[in-house]
Amino acid sequence: MEIHVELKTDSKMFCACKNELGLDRVPNTNICPICTGQPGTLPTANEKAIEFVVRVGLALNCQIARFSKFDRKNYFYPDLPKGYQISQYDQPICRDGKLEIGNGRVIRITRIHLEEDTGKLIHQKGTDFSLVDFNRSGVPLMELVTEPDIQSAEEAKKFCEELQLILRYLGISDADMEKGQMRCEANVSISKDGGKKGTKVEVKNLNSFRSVEKAIDFEIKRQTEILEEGKEVLQETRGWDESKMMTFSQREKESAHDYRYFPEPDLPPLELSEAYVEKIENALSELPAQKRKRFPKEYGISKTDAEILARDKSLAEFFENSLSEARALYRENDQKLAKLNANYIISELKKYLSEDKKISDLKLTAENFGELMSIVAQGKINSSAAQMVLAEMIRTGADPEHIIEEKNLTQISDESEIENIVKAVISRNPEPVADYKKGKQNALQFLVGQVMKETKGKVNPQVAREMIKNILDNQL
Repeated sequence: MEIHVELKTDSKMFCACKNELGLDRVPNTNICPICTGQPGTLPTANEKAIEFVVRVGLALNCQIARFSKFDRKNYFYPDLPKGYQISQYDQPICRDGKLEIGNGRVIRITRIHLEEDTGKLIHQKGTDFSLVDFNRSGVPLMELVTEPDIQSAEEAKKFCEELQLILRYLGISDADMEKGQMRCEANVSISKDGGKKGTKVEVKNLNSFRSVEKAIDFEIKRQTEILEEGKEVLQETRGWDESKMMTFSQREKESAHDYRYFPEPDLPPLELSEAYVEKIENALSELPAQKRKRFPKEYGISKTDAEILARDKSLAEFFENSLSEARALYRENDQKLAKLNANYIISELKKYLSEDKKISDLKLTAENFGELMSIVAQGKINSSAAQMVLAEMIRTGADPEHIIEEKNLTQISDESEIENIVKAVISRNPEPVADYKKGKQNALQFLVGQVMKETKGKVNPQVAREMIKNILDNQL
């Protein structure tokens, strides 16, 4: 896999123009003489972009080069204003890393290097020309290349998904594939005998995880059929047609010598001190794989729940912060409280979240959510009431105690009061009572429902069930 990631820096890679990825801007307004390749201009490397690449390199167990340099990659394309791209060739910042994708499978990472993005071509329907928008030109771009360790389309998809999650945890990119912030290219080769590697074909234009999986599956099938017919696979670059679900030929693949790489004369080499790298390493946040292992061990929640929470860094942080508040208010059975907290986040709170609406966008705070969990754990309100309270907390941002008091949702806990209500329900429903005494268990559930209706859900249904059962059993 070759994966390009646009970095979330404030400015572009070699100039002071704002890096405003994902914003709908007027074409060619966020540009300057440097990022449009005007004669006589000199680039200056973005220090934050270098730090970001070191950060991801450390997270992926890479060797960080103490000496690195930039190179010119020469080729002509309409959206490349200088006629060359400033990139890195033989001395990248990161080498020899690895990423585990589950089931003990480890994918080795060959290199991670830093370069600049190109502009964007706009093809207008009904015209015989294209327009060029240079707003994206010069945006910091990280490229990651793996070893040929990936053995299936499913593994490729898993690798890309895990990498995206790590990038988001590190805060170096939103890595939104639909917005072009993370772009995946698959190099697929099939071997006849499983020994010598076959001819490599690069597949571009993969802008979703689904496309990654489908395109690789198609290419494996296509190349296999060619080899089975006794023909040779052509080394080329192919595109992916999402509508037809097939790859198509674009051009014969260039080799490194076609780009005429040579050291970038306008930029000094990079020398990264041990102290610099160590400082970045010490500041690394906990990664998703570490959370998946820690949560079940520390909190007693299931591996499945830990996996769901770890998929979103803000959700995982919300879980821990709200649990801390809940524990402070309710100290009994911590493990049960953690499971309750995780369950409500996954089954109830996630209903209010989407791709466009994150937990930070809600009026709900982790402290208020933790308070709600402590109230539920203490049996002050039932599950149905808790859902009502949560909805109101999200709508208004109010604390749970205020909402419970305002809506009179406090659960009835006085046993004598509950017993009087139960006896009244029993006396008003002789037929279900008779059915229960004949052994029909559904009648018991009907009576519980009548108690809940009578109390507007303010009695614990399990308490009501046990009390009805005890009274009726004593009458047998």
